[in-house]
Amino acid sequence: MKKIFVLLLALAALQLNAQDLPHFKKVVKELSSAKYQGRGYAKGGANKAGKYLEKEFRKAGVDEITLQPFTININTFCGKAEMWADGKKLRTGVDYSMREYSPGVHGEFPVYHVDTLNFNADGLFEDLAKPENAGCLVCCDFWFTYRHREVFSRLQKAGECPNGGLIYTWEAPIKFFKAYGEKVVDKPIIWVTPEAMEGVKRVKVNVDNEFLSNYELFNVIAKVEGARHDSCYVFTAHYDHLGNMGKKVFYPGANDNASGTAAIVTLAEHYAKNRPQYDMYFVAFSGEDANLRGSTYFVEHPIVPLSQIKYLFNIDMIGDDNPVQYCEVSDAGMSQYPKFEQVNAEQQLFEKLDRGALAANSDHYPFAIRGVPCIFLENQEGSAFPHYHTPADNFKTVRFESYEPVFKLVTGFIDK
Repeated sequence: MKKIFVLLLALAALQLNAQDLPHFKKVVKELSSAKYQGRGYAKGGANKAGKYLEKEFRKAGVDEITLQPFTININTFCGKAEMWADGKKLRTGVDYSMREYSPGVHGEFPVYHVDTLNFNADGLFEDLAKPENAGCLVCCDFWFTYRHREVFSRLQKAGECPNGGLIYTWEAPIKFFKAYGEKVVDKPIIWVTPEAMEGVKRVKVNVDNEFLSNYELFNVIAKVEGARHDSCYVFTAHYDHLGNMGKKVFYPGANDNASGTAAIVTLAEHYAKNRPQYDMYFVAFSGEDANLRGSTYFVEHPIVPLSQIKYLFNIDMIGDDNPVQYCEVSDAGMSQYPKFEQVNAEQQLFEKLDRGALAANSDHYPFAIRGVPCIFLENQEGSAFPHYHTPADNFKTVRFESYEPVFKLVTGFIDK
């Protein structure tokens, strides 16, 4: 009888940490498939993914599902996207992409390469006023333009200079960002690899943009009821991503952030089967890649008082294999952070937890600045990490080593 009792205890402990790796992989594969076109906005991929998640949460056995609508303004590039450098066609999303707040650009342009070794702002503007440089695209290393941003910001504005736009060179892989796409500047700005622009005299560009105003998105909120309703735990992940660059190229976002989204789906399934002491909310945010718009809307219109949140876990980009787990913790969450370290040490999940400074880099931030205890979990610098915000972040490059230890870290923390 004693042996049977011990066996039952062991089985109960196993059930309490019943992470579901096959289900996790299935959700990641589905969300990163061509069906959702990078879960962006212009082609409706984000909202289609949200409807899929609603079904997944329902199948997981949650008690309630709420779709929380909100709107955004966002610049998109889902039409034509082509570029040639001295007659050589460049690869969209690999050799070049558009700056998120760029207008579309159509035509053939001379290229003016900035002399960064002998840089003189007055000399630059004098050169650009010469007839042979009329309408040119000014080409320069991005970090140099960042150090001299007052000068180069003038080149983005109509009437400041007769240049036609800018080319920022950036080491491969070329990244595409959306966080500041809530506006469109006067002149086009293109990211290009240095190799693709070396010695180039003329470029031809044919890229369409479309600015979406009051575009409708929604957060997907699932609830598992606990024995007590006066407090709750919240698990969050963003399910939107970058969408398209042109008609043919899309950003699958398997790691960013199909991985985090799949994790909260399996966590919902776990707690639906193993009823918790407190209510559990699982919030799949949209609009994260559009400057944290979904999470910001939630904290401004919470469906549960923020003061009732015992702890919030924001899971983002855990589809990787780094044995060190990066995290950020809110000021209100620091008093309980040693419990995460204790769980990690006792279960030997990661070699260590690497805590960084709190930043506005994911959906935990709107909660953190409002005093909610929270932790942000992101597995950085593994073999999948270099592919984020590129078309190569797909089901072939995503890794699955971090899923189970992250699952055990957060469930073990709650158990304590």
